[in-house]
Amino acid sequence: MSIANCPLRVSALAACLSVCAPTVFAQAFDAVRLYGAAPGEEGGTIGVAALFGYQYPGSNERRNMLVPGIDYQWRNGWFAGTANGIGVNFSNLPGFDYGLRLTADFGRSESRSSALYGMGDINARPEVGGFLNYALGRQMVITSSLRYGSGNNRHGLLADVGAVYAIQLMPQWRLSLGLAATYANADYMQSYFGVDAMQASSSGYTAYAARAGIRDARANLSVAYHINPKLFLMTGVSFSSLQSDAKDSPLTRQTQGTTGIAVLSYGF
Repeated sequence: MSIANCPLRVSALAACLSVCAPTVFAQAFDAVRLYGAAPGEEGGTIGVAALFGYQYPGSNERRNMLVPGIDYQWRNGWFAGTANGIGVNFSNLPGFDYGLRLTADFGRSESRSSALYGMGDINARPEVGGFLNYALGRQMVITSSLRYGSGNNRHGLLADVGAVYAIQLMPQWRLSLGLAATYANADYMQSYFGVDAMQASSSGYTAYAARAGIRDARANLSVAYHINPKLFLMTGVSFSSLQSDAKDSPLTRQTQGTTGIAVLSYGF
């Protein structure tokens, strides 16, 4: 089944991609996007995305990337790809997805910005977790996920929750609005926003203990255009705001930022 026959999941794709844009350079797995096929069917997408973001969450330096993407899901519920990681959806009900998956936290390189000098690298780590998506009719989707294993001590945990509302403007045009937030435990917050004694001595920052809390909140707007039944173009913009101890971190150069994304995708 092509993505053109799954309007709800196409809208979820567009909005979820723009939801994740603020953190796309740190981790892009805030929601599972099973838009390739309906339950009991097989299908996938392949495409390319232009991402307009920042060097790291809290940075005021821009980082733009052009990245390929491919995702596929099988009739038995298994899926794999660049947007979702590797996992299994246990549900066979339209509009309701839940399951387990393996994703990745891509870490952070000290060389990415002069603001990170002396902080050392945060190594890329595998994450294990689960997800649950629920559609409230044909226009709204609630997404949630848990991810565990990030940071150099491998104990970082993230809990993501979001909501997407889609409006069919015309037969080929779809507008999506979304809200999302991510909670992080103390291990994750200390890895990405804290400064320990050794880092303080080498970086010049004052030591800072980052506690668990809401990492950031995000609002987004995206528009998807179906060029033909299998090919579509999506553009989106997202506004993010760091919260709690992430906002007050010595590494944070700006607490709010706007990012963008453009995706060209083909369903098969």
